[in-house]
Amino acid sequence: MLPLRSNRKARNMKFSWFVIWAGTLFFNPVTADCNSAAQTVTCEESGKNLSSISTKLFQNVTKLSLKNNNITLKDSEKEILQSLINLTELYINENLITILYNNSFYNLSKLLLLDISNNQISTVHKAAFARLNNLSVLNLSCNKISQLGSDVFMSLKSLTILNLQRNFLNSLSIKSSFKLTKIVLAGNPWTCSCDLLDLQTWLTASNVTMENESNTTCTFPATKEKFSIKMAPIKIADCKTAKSSSENPETSTSAIKLKSSALLTTLTPNNITENNGTHAELPLGKSWTFLAGVLGFVLGTTLLIFTAVKCPTWYHYVISYRHRRLQENNSEMFEQEFSADASSSPTASSTSNEDPIVIFEKIHKFVPEEDGYIEDKYIDS
Repeated sequence: MLPLRSNRKARNMKFSWFVIWAGTLFFNPVTADCNSAAQTVTCEESGKNLSSISTKLFQNVTKLSLKNNNITLKDSEKEILQSLINLTELYINENLITILYNNSFYNLSKLLLLDISNNQISTVHKAAFARLNNLSVLNLSCNKISQLGSDVFMSLKSLTILNLQRNFLNSLSIKSSFKLTKIVLAGNPWTCSCDLLDLQTWLTASNVTMENESNTTCTFPATKEKFSIKMAPIKIADCKTAKSSSENPETSTSAIKLKSSALLTTLTPNNITENNGTHAELPLGKSWTFLAGVLGFVLGTTLLIFTAVKCPTWYHYVISYRHRRLQENNSEMFEQEFSADASSSPTASSTSNEDPIVIFEKIHKFVPEEDGYIEDKYIDS
């Protein structure tokens, strides 16, 4: 009986271990090449022609290599990375990343090393490295970065090594509080002008070591090609003047206004003195021609309005004048008709010379007085 019980116990132990192993595979279906040591879990996903980050990774992975793939770091890939909160080393070099958006590595607060070299990065947003408070090494070499804002590295309080070689940088502004032990800047087309003064001052004042300094030289202007960017002669006084004018546009504008007012003061004899100073009157110039044009336009418009208002009155005046002429013609015609009738009548010879005059006056008494209406002879009374 004892051997049977021992066999059953052995079978039960094997079955329980099998269940545990199957459960581990179910909840962590790992197809990546991962191996674990004492406190390190390393996953090697290099050179697999991956277009996205695998979701089948240990959640407790500490070192992840994704180099030599086709990863572009899309939003879905960023979410996968942000779930790997135990990462201390991340290698995404030799991929197809073009832009580092804000919060690309947001939850990776334990990350110590980040390698994003040999990509096609041209733009780095201001908060691309947010929450990477413990990051010590950042490699951005061999990309297409042409400009980096001074606030890009502000959240990297623990950064000691920065690699920016072989990009398209011609200037770089770094805050004085930014503390590094080593920086790599070779292989960039540096322009040794006032824009580079902040970097030059920081390199001189800090204890940072610029690696490969002999090859980190000016590209422009041609007179400074052989000078190291750390030792290139840049006139600080000229840069301060240019910087003050660019940072204070209101001051420069006020200076221009003061100069113009002074010039106007010399041109015009009359000035108006105020409490704040002297304000020069503007010269007349050719404004009188404009004023004359305005006055002509106003007078012309007034004349047109007056003509439009008075036109009906003039029209009625002309009509009434024609009306009176018609009445005069009618009276003359009546007189002619009357004289013709009087001469043809048989009694005209027997009457005296005064009779026609009397008869004419009597007949004229029946002519109606002018009442403003035109009388039509063809209408029966």
